[in-house]
Amino acid sequence: MSVDAQTKPRQRFEWVRDFEFGATSLVYRKTGVRVPYSKPIRQEFIAWLRYFLAVRRETRRMPGAFTIAFSPDPGRPWYQMWSVARLAGGKLAPAAEADVVFHFEDATMSPNAPPAHKPGAKLINFGCTDISKGRVEQAFAETFGYSLSLNPTLHIGPAVEKSELNAAHDGRIVACPVIPAPGKTYQRVVDNRIEDGLIEDLRCPMVGGKIACVFVKHRPVATRFSNTNSFVKVMTAEQIFTQEEQAKIGEMSLRLGLEVGGLDVLRDRNDGRIFVVDANKTDMGPPIALPLQEKLKSGRMIAKTFREYVLAHFPARGA
Repeated sequence: MSVDAQTKPRQRFEWVRDFEFGATSLVYRKTGVRVPYSKPIRQEFIAWLRYFLAVRRETRRMPGAFTIAFSPDPGRPWYQMWSVARLAGGKLAPAAEADVVFHFEDATMSPNAPPAHKPGAKLINFGCTDISKGRVEQAFAETFGYSLSLNPTLHIGPAVEKSELNAAHDGRIVACPVIPAPGKTYQRVVDNRIEDGLIEDLRCPMVGGKIACVFVKHRPVATRFSNTNSFVKVMTAEQIFTQEEQAKIGEMSLRLGLEVGGLDVLRDRNDGRIFVVDANKTDMGPPIALPLQEKLKSGRMIAKTFREYVLAHFPARGA
């Protein structure tokens, strides 16, 4: 059985209850995010549904490699780990019986202890309890030796102001000096512009300190802080980063306790340095703008790395 097939048939789509449906929008109860019933959202839903169904078809009869539980929240289908776990051969089990117990909560602060689990179980991400912008910047500076943050009352010139909370997508450029707003962090503006008035973000899915692949994402400069991309392609870490950069990104991920998750990296076109600006332990994805076959390709790449990472904990089973 697959990751969501151990429930009774009528319960397979119980995740629908995670949403509150209104006349003009729906609300994801966990995070409070409101999603309007707009044409772009409907198109994104259709693109996601195609990927969801393709993964279900591909993994329906896939033999199991390990059992996995998510805690305290379930890994729902719109999160990247849902497809990664399935494609890696993971089969859902109660936490007390699972080979792998994955810390899963879509929150900036999540100081959760592992649930009761069997001896020898692989625990993932329980050391990752804080992914606020301040904590990410601290880990970045400690790892790379240079900083992203700045003092908005002393800095003269442009700066990025954004929420300390994860996935807020509320960044904006402000002119400093400025009095800091509550709950906001201030960082240097990384010039990640490319040609044709676009910027480039590098989303790195991380597994055990290794970059499983890179989502190269382009969008207009005017909407640089949004989560809607004009173009996305999948590349390998070797195509994007030097070996030293890969090692530093992996070191930073583990410094955060982020064994499995995602890091957002920007490269400054003026000095060539990279800056890790965000971390996420409950990535949604793959990116909607990817064609279906590229979505599946990236899912398999991450799943292969995840399977190897998990099975290294159980050497008798082999990879």
